Amino acid sequence: MSEILGIGITHYPSFLPRVSAPGSLRRILQDPGLPEHYRKPEGWPDRMREEWGDDDGLKFAEQHRQAVVGAMRETRATLDAFKPDFIVIWGDDQYENFREDVIPAFCILAYDNVDIQPWRKSERPNAWGEAKDKTFQIRGHRAGAKYLTSKLIEQDFDVAYAYKPLHEALSHAFTNSVLFLDWDRRGLDLPIVPFSVNCYGRRVIAAQGYIESLANPIPDSDLDPPSPSPARCFDLGAACARSLLASPWRVALIASASWSHAFLTRKNSFLYPDTCADRRLFDAMKTGNYDTWRSVGLVQIEASGQHEMLNWFCLVGAMAELGRKPSRAEFFESNIMNSNKVITTFMPY
Repeated sequence: MSEILGIGITHYPSFLPRVSAPGSLRRILQDPGLPEHYRKPEGWPDRMREEWGDDDGLKFAEQHRQAVVGAMRETRATLDAFKPDFIVIWGDDQYENFREDVIPAFCILAYDNVDIQPWRKSERPNAWGEAKDKTFQIRGHRAGAKYLTSKLIEQDFDVAYAYKPLHEALSHAFTNSVLFLDWDRRGLDLPIVPFSVNCYGRRVIAAQGYIESLANPIPDSDLDPPSPSPARCFDLGAACARSLLASPWRVALIASASWSHAFLTRKNSFLYPDTCADRRLFDAMKTGNYDTWRSVGLVQIEASGQHEMLNWFCLVGAMAELGRKPSRAEFFESNIMNSNKVITTFMPY
């Protein structure tokens, strides 16, 4: 039998610039539909005001980044020690390859390899000082991708697959995951199977996977069909674990996403995330209470801005199937930096 390592990380874009800052918050503060009492820190929750401080959140932003990067370094060390034959990454697509021409619920990218230029469209210097034309080659694992696709279809999961990109080389969920796992630029020469999940569902086209205006909300009639349910993602993750455990390969399963996103949490006027909802799932994950995870409904996920956590439902479903609890789990809370982040590892022994 094979061995499987479980990992949960973030791909938070605001960690990429040389100067990390609360960009989404600054944007929502300009929304004419934002309630007036939220326009100044005096109207914010206490912790959010503390994070903002007297420098518009810049000190906290860097502290938050360094704390998460430190945990990512530990994750990379675990990955190196495990020596997987390939990595499967569950990631979302925010109007990158999932566009008007096709929106699958799930799509396995069975690429041989792909070149990415993460700074090509960037207007700001990046954290590594790399040139705009810097190119990274990401190796795929077509045999593993085809095997996993076939096994899922045999278990009645009608997943899509692709042999080449449709619009972008990769969505930022996968690109940033590679950049973060190789934060110290030692190279990450491991084959990767990107596994796209339609996390943005009703807003993937309607809001192009990003911020909706409070002043001009999207009419219900313009919303798109929904995402797959959390339970479906959970069960798909379990099916992945069963399939890969019977394979000839050592595999690392990675969920890449921050948790509740402020810009998706309408009940908080898109200003700060739903930390209570995140803590509830975090505590359940730490104790192995996976019934709590599988019982969550899509409406609940959307109300709490936890859309991207569908990637994590895949991972948690896989770990539930394997009977694992996290060997390490860290929760990084933030109100001004759009989302809470969780870094976790599920060891195979």
